[in-house]
Order: sequence, then structure tokens, then C-alpha cells
Amino acid sequence: MFEYFPGNYVWNLGVVATLNSGGLIDEVDRACRPLKEIAQQGADVGTKDFLAAWTAVADDLEASARADEERGWVRSAGEKYFRAAAYLSQSERMQEAGEERNVAYRHLLELMNKTFELLDPATSRVEVPYEGGSIPCYFTSAGPGAPVVIMVNGLDSTKEHIYTARFPAMLAERGISCLSVDQPGAGEALRLRGMTARPDTEAWVGACVDYLLARGDVDPDRIGLAGWSLGGYYVPRAAAFEKRLALAVAWGANHNWGAVQRRRLEREGENPVPHYWKHVLWVWGYDDLEEFIDFADGIHLDGIVEQITCPFLITHGENDRQIPLEYAHRSYEQATASPKRELRVFTRAEGGAEHIGLDNFPYVAQFTADWIAETFAEVPGGGYAVPAPGQQRGARAGA
Repeated sequence: MFEYFPGNYVWNLGVVATLNSGGLIDEVDRACRPLKEIAQQGADVGTKDFLAAWTAVADDLEASARADEERGWVRSAGEKYFRAAAYLSQSERMQEAGEERNVAYRHLLELMNKTFELLDPATSRVEVPYEGGSIPCYFTSAGPGAPVVIMVNGLDSTKEHIYTARFPAMLAERGISCLSVDQPGAGEALRLRGMTARPDTEAWVGACVDYLLARGDVDPDRIGLAGWSLGGYYVPRAAAFEKRLALAVAWGANHNWGAVQRRRLEREGENPVPHYWKHVLWVWGYDDLEEFIDFADGIHLDGIVEQITCPFLITHGENDRQIPLEYAHRSYEQATASPKRELRVFTRAEGGAEHIGLDNFPYVAQFTADWIAETFAEVPGGGYAVPAPGQQRGARAGA
């Protein structure tokens, strides 16, 4: 993995994720250059400096985008809003919970709305009804009657990360719509609505399926579910009990997340974000670490994966420093009821070997999108087929 900040895994992960999600190397370098010295002090120190430096670059881009808009250069403006959003989403991700973080996140939502307006009218903000309230999402349409993938977050990502990583665009190019979800415990649902995570993920996944079926513009027989990082627990758990799903993808096999927390208490493995334990407690709505660790012991897939009866893809990086590779094999070995199960391990030699493939993200994402398209085409009934080159539907933001 490219290491701009030698020895600072968490910050390097953010840099690599940005460069693999539409960030330009010159702009990323301008954001990172003032941070080289403070980065040597560890992941937790200097996160406010990280936000300030990256926000400065995003602000310059936003100002340039407004000037482009005034001249009628709509696409150029949209591209700049898109990159500003990508930079702000990664730097916001590094912060402790609090109002300063929320200010940055609200600004990020504004940048995303400008991106959709100018660059990608196929994507819109939607709300999924859920337990008397709603879950905030983005819906990227590939056209009426298209299959759809519900794409969910991990522990620290957001629907903005899903979008700026261009996975919805990759699906749209294959004729597949995407619902990018800030589920309870993630993104806007957590930051601005106080909705914390829950282990029985079939509850909110079921709400997403209900919403999609009510729209009337998706193929009801081809609704899939994918999720990265902690989504590698969320997705298999939901797929075991939500039988309306046509396929499931664990993008990083988080088979026993509770055991990973025990390892992290012993300082084994890398953390995904600074201020790790504060972040975890915030996500799950706990105040006491010891109480939380006891609760987390129950967050695993043993006895669960066996109940998945739809096609099931597991991807994992050979050099994933957060989640042991053995968990990918465990999920695969236990998914015996799946009619099509596949394990794809990305190696150091080819790239995509780090956590969820962030070191070569497009390579892993394209494989995943192709597997989804192939598997939807195998679902009996209906008329869906993988679009041929030149017949692809949907917009591609930031292309």
C-alpha cells in the first residue's frame, strides 16, 4: 500500500482511499504536505489539523466550482464539487464525534447535492421509512425495471464514501441501480439523527427492501445486498433472514467482529480510524467499554451464515491488517446452503490485498460489480441481461 505518512496506517488508509476514489494526486499532496511532521506522532494526534488541511483544498475547489458555474461550465463545476466532497468525506471521517465534525458533515451533504445537480441527475437523495422515522440514502437509477443493489457501510464509512468511490456508477454502467445506505450506526443516520447500530441487521435491510418494492421502478426479483468492512457482518446476517434478496456480497469477511475487538484490546491488528474506542462506543450507543466488549462477543456469524440461501460472494485482501483472512474462509466454509458461493482473495501481487481492497479499489470494485451483474443475469424469469458495451445505462459521476 502507498504510504504517504510512513508508519501511520490510519492516515495512509485515508490517503489511498482518496486516490482510489477520484482524488487527484496534486490536490491530495497539497492537503497532506503540511501534515508530514505531525503524522509522525500517531493516528490520534493532529486529526483536527488533518481536517483543516484537507478542508482548505476542498474550499479552493468549491470556490473554483462556483466560478465555473457562473460561466456556465456546468460539468467542470460538477467535477470540482465531486472532488471537494471526496476530500471532505475522508477528513471528516478522521474526527471525534461532536459538533465540529457535524459542521463539516453538513457541508459535505451540500457538496454532494451540488454534484448530483450538475453532474449526475441519475442520483437523488431518498428516505427509507424505518421505525417511525427514516434512513437517509442516495438512489442511483439505471433505468425503469433495473435490478438494484442495496449498498451498506462499515463501522466508519458513509453513503458519501460509497458514492465517491464510484461503485454506484460501476453498477449503473452494468444496468444495475444502487441504493447507498447510511444505516443505523453510520453516516448521517448516526451523526445527525442519533441512530445507533444494531446486530439484527435484517430489521433495517428489510425496511430497505420494502422501500424498493414500493418504488415500482426496480426489478422485484433482483434485489441484492452488498456491504464492506463491518458490512461483511451486516450483509451475511441480514441475508440469512431476509429471503427477498437475490444475492449477497460480503466485501471483507467480518465473520467474528466481536473477536476482532478482543484482539484490538490486546493491540493486535490495525484500527480503521483514530480515536478508535470512542468511535466504536458512539456507533453502538454504549458508554462503558467493558460492557460493550461483553455485548460485542455476540456479533459473529457462526450459526448464521449456514442459513444464507441466495448466491453469496466473499471478497478479502490477502494482507488485510484489520480483519484476519481466516474469517473469509470460515464464512465460505459455513455457507453451505448458498446455491452459488464464491470466495475471492486478492493478493499482494495483483493489488487489492489491503482492507476491502483500498490499495487498488477499482480493481476489487469492478470484480464485485461484474459478479453481481453475472449473478443477476442467472436469476430465473424476467428479462435482465448484462448490457453490452455501448448499451450501458446510467450516468457515471466524476468520469
